[in-house]
Amino acid sequence: MYNKTPPTDELTKDAARVAPRPQTIEATGLTSAFLGDLVEKHLFEGGVLSMRDLVSRTALSGRLLEELLSFLRQEGRIEVRAQHGENQGLGYALTERGRGSAMASLMASGYIGPTPVPLDYYNQVVLAQSVRGRNVTRERMIAAFEDTVLDPALLDRLGPAMNSGKAIFVYGAPGTGKTFITQRLARLFDDTCLIPHAISIGDTVVRVFDPSVHRQSQDNSPVVMLTRGHDPRYVLCQRPLVITGGELTADMLEVQFDPATRQYRAPLQVKANGGMLILDDLGRQRIAPTTVLNRWILPMEEGVDYLSMNTGQHFRTPFDVILVFSTNLQPRDLVDDAFLRRIGYKIGFHALNPRQYHMIWQRACEARSVRYDALLCQFVIDALYKPTATPLLPCHPRDLIGMALDRAIYLDDWVGLTAEALQWAWDNYFVTTPGSNGDTEAELRRS
Repeated sequence: MYNKTPPTDELTKDAARVAPRPQTIEATGLTSAFLGDLVEKHLFEGGVLSMRDLVSRTALSGRLLEELLSFLRQEGRIEVRAQHGENQGLGYALTERGRGSAMASLMASGYIGPTPVPLDYYNQVVLAQSVRGRNVTRERMIAAFEDTVLDPALLDRLGPAMNSGKAIFVYGAPGTGKTFITQRLARLFDDTCLIPHAISIGDTVVRVFDPSVHRQSQDNSPVVMLTRGHDPRYVLCQRPLVITGGELTADMLEVQFDPATRQYRAPLQVKANGGMLILDDLGRQRIAPTTVLNRWILPMEEGVDYLSMNTGQHFRTPFDVILVFSTNLQPRDLVDDAFLRRIGYKIGFHALNPRQYHMIWQRACEARSVRYDALLCQFVIDALYKPTATPLLPCHPRDLIGMALDRAIYLDDWVGLTAEALQWAWDNYFVTTPGSNGDTEAELRRS
C-alpha cells in the first residue's frame, strides 16, 4: 500500500508555521465585541461553563478568554458561579442582561461553534498550503497504483494532468473504472492541510469544516496548550476529496443559508480547497451540464471563486482544487469545443485487454476466497464476451463472480465457480434486447 506520509512532528511544525496560535485578541483578526458575543452564545446554550469548557468550545486560549470574560463582567453580562458535583470549581453564566444580549446575537447569527477565522486569514492559509504546489512523478504514480490493474499509458496521462493544476475531463463507457481510478488519485496527497471550523466575512460566519468530508489527521494538538501547535480554530486534516454526482444542484455550489437556524454553510468547492473535487456522472444531474460547467469557467481561469450571501454581500476565496469532470457520455454531447479548450486534459477510459482482465479476475477470486482458474476465466472471455462483442470492463469480474457465488449459496451446492454458474450470472447481469438473438447491450447494472 502506498504510504509516504511525513512524520507527525513535521506535519505539526508546518501547520504551526502556516497558522500560529494567536496570543492576543488582535492576533485573532476579530474584535472583542465579536468574540464577546460568541462567548455569550456558548453560555446561553451551555448554561454554567468552566474555563476548560469555554476553551474547548471556542478554540481560544485561556489567556484570551480571561480577557474577554473580564470585559463581559465589566459590562454586567456574565457572572461567576460556584459549580458543584462532578464539575466543582468556578463557572461562568449569563446575567439577565447577558441573556438578552445573547438572544439578540443569535437573532443576527445562529452560529455557535469554534471561533471563526477572518476571510483574509483563511485565504492566506489556503494559498500557503496550495494543492497545486505538489509534484507527481512516475515513481509516485506507480507506487500509488501498485495494487491496481491499470494501463501504463493511462497512468502516464493522469500523472502529468495532476501536475498541471488544470481541470481534468475523464470519459468512457460505464464500468471502465473512471470513478474508482480518479478517487484513488487522492493517494498522491501524502500530506495534510488546515481546514477552518468556520470563516467570518465581517460579522457573518460561514461553516467550512464538515465531518462527512474532512478526515482529521491523527495529530490535532489539544486546544488547552497555550503556545505550541497550530491555531486550534483550524483542524489538521488529510487533503479533502469531495465527490458529487447525480444529486448535485446549483445551490450546492453557492453559500447555503438555513433560515431555521440562521446559519451559513460553505459550498462544495470551498470544502474541497486544498484537495480534489470530482463531479461524477456529469450529464446526469438535475441541472443542465452547461449550467454546471459554466459555473467553473472563471474559477478555472483565475484561480478565484466569487461567492455571495443572501444579504447580497459578496466575497471571494481561492479556487485551489484539482477539479475532475467524469462522464459516461460523449464530451461533445455535453459541451462545445470552446469549453473543452479551457480544460487542460481530456482522458478517455477504455475496455481492458485479455491479460488485464485475467489479472482483475484473479484478484476478485482472492477477495472472495475462491480458487483462480485461468481456463475458466478464458472460457468466460471466449464463450460469453466474444460472441456478443461485449467489451471487457474492470467491474465485470467482481460482479459476475459475486452473482455466481450468490447462486451457490442459494442452491446450497458449494462446488466453487463453474462454467454453468458463470453462464447463469452472465444471463442475469446484462440487459438483453428483444429480438437480438441473445446479444447483450453495453448497459450494466450500476453497483
